[in-house]
Amino acid sequence: MNRADGVLLVNLGTPDAPTPQAVRRYLAEFLSDPRVVELPRLLWLPILHGLVLRLRPARSAEKYAAVWTEEGSPLAVHTARQAEQLAARLASVPGVAGLRVAYAMRYGSPSIADAVAQMAAEGCRALRVVPLYPQYARSTTLSVRDVLEALRVGGRTTVPALAMVEDFHLHPAYIAALAAGVRRHWAEHGPGEILLMSFHGLPQRAVQRGDPYERQCHATAQRLAQALELDASRTRVTFQSRFGPAKWLEPYTEPTLQALARDGVRRVDVVTPGFVSDCLETLEEIGLGARETFLENGGQTFHLLPCLNESPEWIVALAQIALEHPARPV
Repeated sequence: MNRADGVLLVNLGTPDAPTPQAVRRYLAEFLSDPRVVELPRLLWLPILHGLVLRLRPARSAEKYAAVWTEEGSPLAVHTARQAEQLAARLASVPGVAGLRVAYAMRYGSPSIADAVAQMAAEGCRALRVVPLYPQYARSTTLSVRDVLEALRVGGRTTVPALAMVEDFHLHPAYIAALAAGVRRHWAEHGPGEILLMSFHGLPQRAVQRGDPYERQCHATAQRLAQALELDASRTRVTFQSRFGPAKWLEPYTEPTLQALARDGVRRVDVVTPGFVSDCLETLEEIGLGARETFLENGGQTFHLLPCLNESPEWIVALAQIALEHPARPV
């Protein structure tokens, strides 16, 4: 990569504020994406605007408020810090000093289009895009590619040459970073009886249509368990964040925690390998909601381990992924 090139990190996105109005704007963009909700538009859009966007924003805003920080949305804060620390890391790599690093959100701001335009204005001629989704799914990774392809064919003369990392679910440095985080927690608190690995859910029909997401989640979990020298009796793989009436990937996270507590498990450690930054789904859904479920059903100790965030091992891994991991042209 030459000095004019750049790296663009892309995360999912977040509302600008923990308010119903901001959440409504965010959800309207997010849930209008046909990659996210794979229903006919004539069926889905009236439901979205007539029901979902009337009822859900207020409830979601309360959840965002529970995890919002003085600096803002946890996901936005961590993503910005990752970009900053990645730039510092790459500045010390021979041959790539001066390489530009930026971040964008698939939904919300800064947008992918604005980030690409800004990097082009700064002189980037070739841009590697790294969606911060370790496991590939059409609803996440392919949605980012949709935006990039629209930019490339949209007639903008300032768009750099684009190539995108598709996934990194088995990248050795990513697995090592996950394992280092678990070991760091164990060194301070000791290991729990069960290490539960919770991934974001996906409608079952997406897998039936050929999406590799479920397979990649299990592959990540297996490799992490191997790195930690845990046998199958000490681990569980579950899926969270179900939305709507359709069947999603199972087993679901909260019912699994409920069953573990009722079966006599007194302490669980929960890690979320599919999220590289702490966010609503980790801090609120798992850290508050799932914790309550486990404790109310007889569990005694619940530990949610931090996401990779800005751990030194993750910044090292991110640098390797950004520089060396295969990327497919857009």
